[in-house]
Amino acid sequence: MPLFGELAIVFVAGLLTGLATGLGVLPFFLTEQITGRWLVALWGIAAGVLLSAASVGLLIEGATDGEFAHVAAGCLAGIGFVYGVDRLLADYDLVTGTDISPDRRTIILVVGVLTLHSLPEGVAVGVAFADVDPDVAFTIGEFGVSTLAVSMLVAISIINVPEGLAIAIPLVASGMGRWRVVGWAVFSGLPQPIGAVGAYVLTASLQQLLPVSFGFAAGALLYLVVAEFLPAGVSAGEALPGGGRTELAVGTVVGFLGMLGLLTLL
Repeated sequence: MPLFGELAIVFVAGLLTGLATGLGVLPFFLTEQITGRWLVALWGIAAGVLLSAASVGLLIEGATDGEFAHVAAGCLAGIGFVYGVDRLLADYDLVTGTDISPDRRTIILVVGVLTLHSLPEGVAVGVAFADVDPDVAFTIGEFGVSTLAVSMLVAISIINVPEGLAIAIPLVASGMGRWRVVGWAVFSGLPQPIGAVGAYVLTASLQQLLPVSFGFAAGALLYLVVAEFLPAGVSAGEALPGGGRTELAVGTVVGFLGMLGLLTLL
């Protein structure tokens, strides 16, 4: 099969994993408004999902594929990068005379970080398709799709669903319409087909860079959890008994364990 045909197959595979992010918004079509304990718990669930994805899904996976020092360096770079963007957005009014509301700043950070995070997932898909695997699940023309590639495609798609939920929570909480939230969730997954194609073409070099990119994405997610999701949960629970800390803690544990179960299973 010509290279163009192979790249088209890999692109479609990456696109499918990216589109799966939109499925995370589905629960919000079942309710008109989310307030009180449920809102606090949802902030916790989102924080737990991202914390599990960062620690188990990215840091440990990156350390498995390469040296821990490279992963740690990428992690620190990711934290520093998102902190810099956060400060830039906080000072936006000083530069332009226009104020960015806290909700809008959070939306920009959440969508931006999770869009950035989706690129290494796309790279993982591309590497799986390019990796030599003697077990061929099926063929498309002359192109053999390995069982490793199929497994990675299914795994990333399933993992993207709770990540879509993590994107949806702050957007829905800010009052954004459900279909717009779906659009932003899908948008955050669009780098995956790009990363998949790039990784398929440059497999050897990208495999060496994977530990750093995993660490970078993990650092970005960790900053998001500590600086945005958990404080937002605390703020949403101020009027609840005990400040809503129990609901936030339970939600965080549920999100972490749920995502950990998926990562372990897949």
